Amino acid sequence: MQIGVTFPQYEIGADPVDIRGYAQAAEELGYKHLLAYDHVLGADPANREGWTGYTHQHMFHEIFVLFGYLAAIAPRLELVTGVVILPQRQAALVAKQAAQVDVFTGGKFRLGVGVGWNAVEYEALGMNFKTRGKLIEEQVDLMRRLWEREVISYEGKFHRVTEAGLNPLPVRRSIPVWMGGGADVLLRRTARLGDGWFPQGPPGKEMQRKVDLLRRYTEEAGRDPDAVGIEARVNFSDGIEECVRQTEAWREIGATHITVNTMGAGLASPTDHIDAIRQYLDAVRAGATR
Repeated sequence: MQIGVTFPQYEIGADPVDIRGYAQAAEELGYKHLLAYDHVLGADPANREGWTGYTHQHMFHEIFVLFGYLAAIAPRLELVTGVVILPQRQAALVAKQAAQVDVFTGGKFRLGVGVGWNAVEYEALGMNFKTRGKLIEEQVDLMRRLWEREVISYEGKFHRVTEAGLNPLPVRRSIPVWMGGGADVLLRRTARLGDGWFPQGPPGKEMQRKVDLLRRYTEEAGRDPDAVGIEARVNFSDGIEECVRQTEAWREIGATHITVNTMGAGLASPTDHIDAIRQYLDAVRAGATR
């Protein structure tokens, strides 16, 4: 199981020196990948009664710009979007940005995509919140064609490309597309279209059920279930012992990747986040040698 870190984006601040120090520390400690979330705008909850979720006070570095920076300063790390809210973005532009990150990382890039939940962002970006489920499937199809060939023509319900193409193309003429979400429709979509899945929640009977469902749906789609990866997450705020327990539980369920999230644990500085990822990795390694 490959172990990575969740970039502590809304707690690390905006100092590029701190961001560089964190990414390089993760690389030097032996982590294999870094995952970051995507939000373009945060809503002001002042006049939105009952609002839950991120707000304008949560910092989210623009994910592709961030990854261009990280690719140069921590070149051994695989970079992962977990997830880009694809239907609120233009598919051809995301394909271009993803291909560029893939080139800068030497092919060490995974594009996690999802439909999101925040209608405020969709409105501001001029995209239709209600059609996001149908749109994302066509977007993934279009992006893969753009990555594979120098020139394409494409006619879909939402997109038209006439004899055009990306340059540069991804290193292997493809980029793994992973999907997030736990609803049944999202599991079926992942089974048909995804290279991997981001489960949301702790390991246990419910997650085992969803993993089993995903594998069954993948087989029904005519694909090898082992070809679809699973990336879980543990939260440092739960305590080191619980993080190690959950890591092993995810390994038993069949996770192929995992990240440790240090946000929400009351850590006061970037140095504290580095100390936390060091503690977690030390504890996981110690447990593996028992």
